[in-house]
Amino acid sequence: MRLGEVEQLRGELSEFVADVFGSFPRRDQRRWGECYLRGLMLDGRRKSIQPMAERLPDGNMQALQQFVNQSPWDPLPVRRRVAQRLSEAITPEVWVIDDVSFPKCGQASVGVARQYCGAVGKRANCQVAVSVHAATDTASCPLEWQLYLPREWTDEPDRCRRAGVPDDVVVHQEKWRLALGLLDTLAEWQLKAPVVVADAGYGVSTPFRLGLQERGLSYVLALTGKEVAQPEHAEPHQPAYGGLGPPTLARYRTPPRAVCVLAREAGAERFTEVTWRQGSKGEMTSRFAVLTVRPAGKQSLAAAQEAGGGRNGWDGVLPVQTLLVEWPDGQDTPTDYWISNLPATTPAADLVRWAKMRWRIEHDYREFKHGLGLDHFEGRTWRGWHHHVTLVTAAQAFLTLRRLDPKVRIPA
Repeated sequence: MRLGEVEQLRGELSEFVADVFGSFPRRDQRRWGECYLRGLMLDGRRKSIQPMAERLPDGNMQALQQFVNQSPWDPLPVRRRVAQRLSEAITPEVWVIDDVSFPKCGQASVGVARQYCGAVGKRANCQVAVSVHAATDTASCPLEWQLYLPREWTDEPDRCRRAGVPDDVVVHQEKWRLALGLLDTLAEWQLKAPVVVADAGYGVSTPFRLGLQERGLSYVLALTGKEVAQPEHAEPHQPAYGGLGPPTLARYRTPPRAVCVLAREAGAERFTEVTWRQGSKGEMTSRFAVLTVRPAGKQSLAAAQEAGGGRNGWDGVLPVQTLLVEWPDGQDTPTDYWISNLPATTPAADLVRWAKMRWRIEHDYREFKHGLGLDHFEGRTWRGWHHHVTLVTAAQAFLTLRRLDPKVRIPA
């Protein structure tokens, strides 16, 4: 946005700031919060503090530096209010879980390590954050964030302390555990997930799926196709007891097969055409089938045995789950797979729409990085990073609310 356009929004922005920054104890914090939001929305190649301060008529680099990097305001109440406002405005169909990377030079910035970086498509020096977004086909917004700390950091408490990482966070957690923690935080904020969707990085994790199930959450999660399962009709048998040692466990007569194999065996005639949304080039349509399988990996077996009463109590039956498969016209084999704890009687059109709605998070990340400077933060501390991400989230929320109804002033 040009400077004149941003200035015309000062009144609406002030009302928005008074609401979402209402937890700030001091007036000057709200003032610099609003200033920072205007800097993020203003056109400019770089959205770090110095160039933003130079572009703004009331910009003050030292004051903005202090506000973002040193000021002790809590970002959680701000993100909570933004999440509440946007959830009411959007009425999301799904919550999308994903992670985003920030390429970095050097090793001092909090959480930086050599790890897979989606921004460059390979291992590189970067930060990674896990996020949860509310989404429909027409709008989306992030609800909560958490910076991922690799073991290189959590194994060095002194390094974490220098970067300002809180003591209760200096414990390594896998990304799927961080995602479950974010969902717990959102539940504490009285926000309810409609359907949780995520890519295969989360879908292949049996503990993650079990965590969603334990929280009473419905999900549609991508798989790679290599995960193994038994077909729905398979039944375990109980071998005869030989008289020595503990009884042999019930077992299936055939080994489990990859879900891509089960999908091919289902036959092309099981697949029907489904349209899930209107794209810029017309209707988005492909062929899908909804199957029922029994996940049979080691972790699935262990979870089923535990839920069935332990080794001596389990009857050997693996729980069924719904498998959504895409087999586009012109392809020799199926191409995409999703697993869900929703019943197989769920309309295929609904499952497909929810599974495909994950594309909205790419739209969010693109807007955050290219338009609002999500990855332009140059500070090194835990506090500064979470402050910047919170302010970027607030800026995107303000713009989303205006896009949803640009003729109506945003109420305080």
